[in-house]
Amino acid sequence: MDQKGCRRTEDGATKAPHRVDVHVGSRVRIRRKFLGLSQQQLATRLAVTFQQIQKYERGSNRISASKLYDISSALKAPVTYFFDGLSEDKEAKGEMSIERSALLLLMSSEGIELAETFPRIKSAAQRQRVLDLVRVLLGEG
Repeated sequence: MDQKGCRRTEDGATKAPHRVDVHVGSRVRIRRKFLGLSQQQLATRLAVTFQQIQKYERGSNRISASKLYDISSALKAPVTYFFDGLSEDKEAKGEMSIERSALLLLMSSEGIELAETFPRIKSAAQRQRVLDLVRVLLGEG
């Protein structure tokens, strides 16, 4: 395993993490953050190091079936949760699904905070202003 999380093959060549491992790891991260747990807290619950949690979340280390079961228990989510949004067709075509966009939003602490606070804006006009601001920041407005 190199510093970028790529696996090494028998001949020493690097191989990127499998997209399923990356997806499952990102779902672990999202759920952990949603519950307000640090990597260390989850690591303690699973009897592994926080570095191992980092590797799981990046997809650079595969999560075994038994460890995924333990993770699902620790994060109070069914095992199937970690595979939600995984789509061969959309990923193969390079399209970004709404589910993937939502996952990317929830992978950051700012995204989680935004997802928690945005629905509390009572005024539809004010919610539209926030959306317009985001579009302006992207250069789309």
